Amino acid sequence: MRLADFDFDLPADRIADRPTVPRDMARLLDLREGASDCFVRDLPALLAPGDVLVLNDTRVIPARLAGRRGELAVAVTLHRQVGPARWRAFARPAKRLRPGDRIDFGHDFTATLVDRDSVEGLLLQFDRADAELFRALDRHGAMPLPPYIKRAVDDRDRADYQTVYASAPGAVAAPTAGLHFTPELLAALAAGGIAWTTVTLHVGAGTFLPVRNDDPREHHLLAEWGSVSRATADRVNGARARGGRVVAVGTTSTRLLESAAAADGRVQPFSGETDLFILPGYRFHAIDLLLTNFHLPRSSLFMLVAAFAGLDRMRWAYGEAIRRGYRFYSYGDCCLLERVEAGQ
Repeated sequence: MRLADFDFDLPADRIADRPTVPRDMARLLDLREGASDCFVRDLPALLAPGDVLVLNDTRVIPARLAGRRGELAVAVTLHRQVGPARWRAFARPAKRLRPGDRIDFGHDFTATLVDRDSVEGLLLQFDRADAELFRALDRHGAMPLPPYIKRAVDDRDRADYQTVYASAPGAVAAPTAGLHFTPELLAALAAGGIAWTTVTLHVGAGTFLPVRNDDPREHHLLAEWGSVSRATADRVNGARARGGRVVAVGTTSTRLLESAAAADGRVQPFSGETDLFILPGYRFHAIDLLLTNFHLPRSSLFMLVAAFAGLDRMRWAYGEAIRRGYRFYSYGDCCLLERVEAGQ
């Protein structure tokens, strides 16, 4: 296995910088048999009564902050909460900052640098915690759009880069497959006997970090915090016991469900960090179908979908998506995949 196995050429005009309006009119490439062109709002017809979708209800926080340490301008992007008032963050220019430095983000909002780590970046101690900290971020921060969106963040992104069911603040990147859902679509799924439930995985900035190792097995994901409730585990296990399929909405839901699954496929309640890195050869336990956006070449996300549906098939499918004009990445279109067993 080599990093080059997961490379492909993507024309720049295939990268979406705004979402489809309305959300559920994003295109969906159904790759279970061949490659059928659909829309996300077709999901009730593509799934079956008894299936259960698993959505990530994390809420993206305005994690980009413009601050100052004295006369020095400092750009900060939070990426992982490690305490009620403490966050790991990437910063520019990090090399000019020292432990004990105070960074001012406003006349009433500051943080102190506690330490630095070559991988995890800065450890910041804010002057407030929990809900008060999130309120300050809402006032002073900007939405952390991915680096491949080459435009300024604006007020539209406050709503666009958030799922309609987001409820648990803590992510610094959106669970992008969920961006396609609308209240009307959720209602239509329920009316068709297709259940949905939620997990929480606070997506970190590490999701955008490139895989640089020539052998991807040497790459390590940054840990992210997640939670699977007893009620969600029971709903997922109950659906499968009755013959329904478990449909993960996005790679974040996939990684969390797999982190919470026992060898027999039963999902257990879970609360804690996961750094599960899924590569071809991985045996999936918890999910049967995956709804996911089209991902970057050489990324850990493309490696996950290749593990789920087969590398050769996904390379072919991405070529088809490019040829048919599908839009890629966070604000782009999506595909529906069926699991293949490892080695097939």
